[in-house]
Amino acid sequence: MSGNSEQWRVTLNETGSDTSTGTKAGPGGGEKTEPGAGEKAAPDLKRAGAAAVTDGRRAKGERRRRALIEATVRVIARDGAAGVTHRTVAREAELPTTATTYYFSSIDALLTAALTQCLEEDSARIEALVAAPDDGVDKRRSLALLMAESLTPPGHLLAEFELCLLAARRPEQRAAIRRWKEALAAFARAFTDDPLRVKLFTQAYDGLLLQGLLDDAAPTADEFEELLRELLPDRAGGDGDAQRNPSGTP
Repeated sequence: MSGNSEQWRVTLNETGSDTSTGTKAGPGGGEKTEPGAGEKAAPDLKRAGAAAVTDGRRAKGERRRRALIEATVRVIARDGAAGVTHRTVAREAELPTTATTYYFSSIDALLTAALTQCLEEDSARIEALVAAPDDGVDKRRSLALLMAESLTPPGHLLAEFELCLLAARRPEQRAAIRRWKEALAAFARAFTDDPLRVKLFTQAYDGLLLQGLLDDAAPTADEFEELLRELLPDRAGGDGDAQRNPSGTP
Protein backbone atom coordinates (compact mmCIF):
# COMPACT_ATOMS: atom_id res chain seq x y z
CA MET A 1 0.00 0.00 0.00
CA SER A 2 1.37 3.42 -0.85
CA GLY A 3 0.41 7.14 -0.58
CA ASN A 4 1.80 10.52 0.47
CA SER A 5 1.58 12.09 3.94
CA GLU A 6 -1.30 14.36 2.93
CA GLN A 7 -3.42 11.39 2.04
CA TRP A 8 -2.87 9.80 5.45
CA ARG A 9 -3.19 12.94 7.61
CA VAL A 10 -6.04 12.69 10.08
CA THR A 11 -8.33 15.56 11.01
CA LEU A 12 -8.29 16.64 14.62
CA ASN A 13 -11.54 17.41 16.40
CA GLU A 14 -12.14 20.51 18.46
CA THR A 15 -10.41 19.13 21.56
CA GLY A 16 -7.34 18.18 19.59
CA SER A 17 -8.13 14.49 19.69
CA ASP A 18 -7.45 12.29 16.73
CA THR A 19 -10.87 10.77 16.15
CA SER A 20 -9.42 7.63 14.68
CA THR A 21 -6.45 6.89 16.99
CA GLY A 22 -7.16 8.78 20.21
CA THR A 23 -4.09 11.11 19.96
CA LYS A 24 -3.99 14.77 20.97
CA ALA A 25 -2.18 17.68 19.41
CA GLY A 26 0.99 18.44 21.35
CA PRO A 27 3.06 21.60 21.52
CA GLY A 28 3.96 22.98 18.13
CA GLY A 29 1.26 21.02 16.38
CA GLY A 30 2.83 17.68 17.19
CA GLU A 31 0.88 14.75 18.49
CA LYS A 32 0.79 13.42 22.02
CA THR A 33 -0.08 9.75 22.07
CA GLU A 34 -2.62 8.42 24.52
CA PRO A 35 -3.40 4.75 25.11
CA GLY A 36 -5.46 3.86 22.06
CA ALA A 37 -7.82 1.06 21.20
CA GLY A 38 -5.00 -1.09 19.87
CA GLU A 39 -3.03 -0.85 23.13
CA LYS A 40 -6.11 -1.57 25.22
CA ALA A 41 -7.02 -4.49 23.01
CA ALA A 42 -3.64 -6.19 23.38
CA PRO A 43 -4.35 -7.69 26.84
CA ASP A 44 -7.79 -8.79 25.59
CA LEU A 45 -6.18 -10.55 22.65
CA LYS A 46 -3.75 -12.28 25.00
CA ARG A 47 -6.60 -13.41 27.23
CA ALA A 48 -8.57 -14.64 24.21
CA GLY A 49 -5.53 -16.54 22.99
CA ALA A 50 -4.98 -18.11 26.39
CA ALA A 51 -8.65 -19.11 26.56
CA ALA A 52 -8.43 -20.69 23.11
CA VAL A 53 -5.39 -22.70 24.19
CA THR A 54 -7.18 -23.80 27.35
CA ASP A 55 -10.27 -24.83 25.38
CA GLY A 56 -8.11 -26.76 22.93
CA ARG A 57 -6.36 -28.62 25.73
CA ARG A 58 -9.68 -29.36 27.40
CA ALA A 59 -11.09 -30.74 24.16
CA LYS A 60 -8.01 -32.89 23.66
CA GLY A 61 -8.33 -34.14 27.22
CA GLU A 62 -11.97 -35.06 26.68
CA ARG A 63 -11.10 -36.95 23.49
CA ARG A 64 -8.39 -38.90 25.28
CA ARG A 65 -10.63 -39.66 28.22
CA ARG A 66 -13.38 -40.92 25.94
CA ALA A 67 -10.90 -43.00 23.94
CA LEU A 68 -9.75 -44.67 27.17
CA ILE A 69 -13.33 -45.43 28.23
CA GLU A 70 -14.18 -46.91 24.84
CA ALA A 71 -10.98 -48.96 24.96
CA THR A 72 -11.99 -50.26 28.39
CA VAL A 73 -15.31 -51.50 27.03
CA ARG A 74 -13.53 -53.27 24.16
CA VAL A 75 -11.08 -54.93 26.57
CA ILE A 76 -13.97 -56.17 28.73
CA ALA A 77 -15.84 -57.44 25.67
CA ARG A 78 -12.76 -59.40 24.61
CA ASP A 79 -11.09 -60.44 27.87
CA GLY A 80 -13.62 -59.79 30.62
CA ALA A 81 -13.38 -57.24 33.43
CA ALA A 82 -10.40 -59.12 34.86
CA GLY A 83 -8.43 -58.12 31.78
CA VAL A 84 -8.68 -54.40 32.53
CA THR A 85 -5.39 -52.86 33.62
CA HIS A 86 -3.88 -49.46 32.97
CA ARG A 87 -1.48 -51.06 30.52
CA THR A 88 -4.04 -53.11 28.53
CA VAL A 89 -6.42 -50.17 28.23
CA ALA A 90 -3.66 -47.79 27.13
CA ARG A 91 -2.49 -50.29 24.53
CA GLU A 92 -6.04 -50.75 23.24
CA ALA A 93 -6.50 -46.97 23.01
CA GLU A 94 -3.04 -46.55 21.42
CA LEU A 95 -2.06 -44.10 24.13
CA PRO A 96 0.83 -44.09 26.63
CA THR A 97 0.19 -45.89 29.90
CA THR A 98 0.65 -42.61 31.75
CA ALA A 99 -2.55 -41.35 30.09
CA THR A 100 -4.71 -43.87 31.95
CA THR A 101 -3.19 -43.00 35.32
CA TYR A 102 -3.53 -39.29 34.55
CA TYR A 103 -7.26 -39.42 33.78
CA PHE A 104 -8.24 -42.29 36.10
CA SER A 105 -6.65 -42.69 39.51
CA SER A 106 -7.62 -46.35 39.81
CA ILE A 107 -9.07 -49.28 37.89
CA ASP A 108 -12.33 -48.82 39.83
CA ALA A 109 -12.55 -45.24 38.58
CA LEU A 110 -12.01 -46.46 35.03
CA LEU A 111 -14.68 -49.16 35.35
CA THR A 112 -17.13 -46.68 36.89
CA ALA A 113 -16.59 -44.26 34.00
CA ALA A 114 -17.09 -47.08 31.48
CA LEU A 115 -20.34 -48.22 33.08
CA THR A 116 -21.60 -44.65 33.33
CA GLN A 117 -20.91 -43.88 29.68
CA CYS A 118 -22.48 -47.14 28.46
CA LEU A 119 -25.68 -46.70 30.43
CA GLU A 120 -25.97 -42.99 29.67
CA GLU A 121 -25.77 -43.78 25.95
CA ASP A 122 -28.35 -46.56 26.32
CA SER A 123 -30.62 -44.31 28.38
CA ALA A 124 -30.37 -41.54 25.79
CA ARG A 125 -31.48 -43.94 23.05
CA ILE A 126 -34.54 -45.04 25.03
CA GLU A 127 -35.36 -41.43 25.99
CA ALA A 128 -35.12 -40.38 22.34
CA LEU A 129 -37.46 -43.21 21.40
CA VAL A 130 -40.00 -42.10 24.02
CA ALA A 131 -39.81 -38.45 22.90
CA ALA A 132 -39.95 -39.22 19.17
CA PRO A 133 -43.13 -38.12 17.37
CA ASP A 134 -45.55 -40.79 16.25
CA ASP A 135 -44.46 -41.69 12.72
CA GLY A 136 -46.77 -44.64 12.32
CA VAL A 137 -44.21 -47.20 13.51
CA ASP A 138 -45.07 -48.89 16.81
CA LYS A 139 -42.43 -47.96 19.38
CA ARG A 140 -42.37 -51.52 20.65
CA ARG A 141 -41.20 -52.49 17.17
CA SER A 142 -38.52 -49.80 17.24
CA LEU A 143 -37.32 -51.02 20.63
CA ALA A 144 -37.28 -54.63 19.41
CA LEU A 145 -35.01 -53.57 16.55
CA LEU A 146 -32.63 -51.90 19.02
CA MET A 147 -32.57 -55.05 21.13
CA ALA A 148 -31.77 -57.26 18.16
CA GLU A 149 -29.03 -54.89 16.99
CA SER A 150 -27.37 -54.95 20.43
CA LEU A 151 -26.83 -58.70 20.03
CA THR A 152 -25.18 -58.54 16.61
CA PRO A 153 -22.38 -58.60 17.56
CA PRO A 154 -22.89 -59.07 21.31
CA GLY A 155 -19.50 -57.89 22.59
CA HIS A 156 -20.55 -54.41 23.73
CA LEU A 157 -23.67 -55.75 25.46
CA LEU A 158 -21.65 -58.47 27.15
CA ALA A 159 -19.27 -55.82 28.51
CA GLU A 160 -22.21 -53.82 29.85
CA PHE A 161 -23.56 -56.81 31.76
CA GLU A 162 -20.15 -57.47 33.28
CA LEU A 163 -19.97 -53.84 34.38
CA CYS A 164 -23.46 -54.04 35.86
CA LEU A 165 -22.50 -57.11 37.89
CA LEU A 166 -19.51 -55.21 39.25
CA ALA A 167 -21.87 -52.40 40.29
CA ALA A 168 -23.69 -54.88 42.53
CA ARG A 169 -20.59 -54.77 44.74
CA ARG A 170 -19.85 -51.07 44.25
CA PRO A 171 -22.67 -48.70 45.28
CA GLU A 172 -20.83 -45.71 43.80
CA GLN A 173 -21.40 -47.17 40.34
CA ARG A 174 -25.19 -47.36 40.61
CA ALA A 175 -26.19 -43.79 39.73
CA ALA A 176 -26.13 -44.53 36.00
CA ILE A 177 -28.22 -47.66 36.57
CA ARG A 178 -30.93 -45.57 38.22
CA ARG A 179 -31.16 -43.35 35.12
CA TRP A 180 -31.35 -46.45 32.92
CA LYS A 181 -34.25 -47.90 34.93
CA GLU A 182 -36.11 -44.60 34.79
CA ALA A 183 -35.69 -44.47 31.00
CA LEU A 184 -37.22 -47.94 30.74
CA ALA A 185 -40.05 -46.94 33.09
CA ALA A 186 -40.80 -43.88 30.94
CA PHE A 187 -41.05 -46.14 27.90
CA ALA A 188 -43.46 -48.47 29.71
CA ARG A 189 -45.65 -45.58 30.86
CA ALA A 190 -46.32 -44.76 27.21
CA PHE A 191 -48.37 -47.97 27.13
CA THR A 192 -49.68 -48.45 30.65
CA ASP A 193 -50.54 -46.56 33.84
CA ASP A 194 -50.26 -49.70 35.96
CA PRO A 195 -47.20 -49.36 38.27
CA LEU A 196 -46.91 -53.13 38.57
CA ARG A 197 -46.72 -53.61 34.80
CA VAL A 198 -44.18 -50.76 34.54
CA LYS A 199 -42.03 -52.48 37.17
CA LEU A 200 -42.45 -55.82 35.43
CA PHE A 201 -41.22 -54.35 32.15
CA THR A 202 -38.20 -52.55 33.64
CA GLN A 203 -37.05 -55.71 35.39
CA ALA A 204 -37.80 -58.07 32.50
CA TYR A 205 -36.08 -56.01 29.79
CA ASP A 206 -32.51 -56.72 30.82
CA GLY A 207 -33.44 -60.34 31.45
CA LEU A 208 -34.55 -60.70 27.84
CA LEU A 209 -31.21 -59.37 26.63
CA LEU A 210 -29.24 -61.56 29.02
CA GLN A 211 -31.12 -64.61 27.82
CA GLY A 212 -30.37 -63.51 24.28
CA LEU A 213 -26.65 -63.59 25.11
CA LEU A 214 -27.00 -67.14 26.41
CA ASP A 215 -29.00 -68.48 23.47
CA ASP A 216 -27.17 -70.36 20.74
CA ALA A 217 -28.90 -68.14 18.18
CA ALA A 218 -29.68 -64.52 19.01
CA PRO A 219 -33.40 -63.68 19.08
CA THR A 220 -34.73 -61.75 16.11
CA ALA A 221 -36.48 -58.40 16.23
CA ASP A 222 -39.78 -60.20 15.56
CA GLU A 223 -39.26 -62.44 18.58
CA PHE A 224 -38.39 -59.49 20.80
CA GLU A 225 -41.42 -57.56 19.57
CA GLU A 226 -43.71 -60.45 20.45
CA LEU A 227 -42.36 -60.49 24.00
CA LEU A 228 -42.58 -56.70 24.34
CA ARG A 229 -46.21 -56.76 23.26
CA GLU A 230 -46.88 -59.35 25.95
CA LEU A 231 -45.23 -57.18 28.56
CA LEU A 232 -46.83 -53.98 27.28
CA PRO A 233 -50.15 -54.81 25.58
CA ASP A 234 -52.24 -52.28 23.71
CA ARG A 235 -54.32 -50.13 26.02
CA ALA A 236 -57.53 -50.98 24.19
CA GLY A 237 -58.98 -54.43 23.56
CA GLY A 238 -58.85 -55.99 27.01
CA ASP A 239 -55.17 -55.66 27.78
CA GLY A 240 -53.54 -56.98 30.93
CA ASP A 241 -54.33 -53.81 32.88
CA ALA A 242 -58.04 -54.18 32.21
CA GLN A 243 -57.95 -57.84 33.19
CA ARG A 244 -56.51 -56.97 36.58
CA ASN A 245 -58.90 -54.04 37.01
CA PRO A 246 -62.10 -54.77 35.04
CA SER A 247 -63.99 -51.82 36.54
CA GLY A 248 -61.44 -49.36 35.20
CA THR A 249 -61.40 -47.50 38.52
CA PRO A 250 -58.07 -46.33 39.99
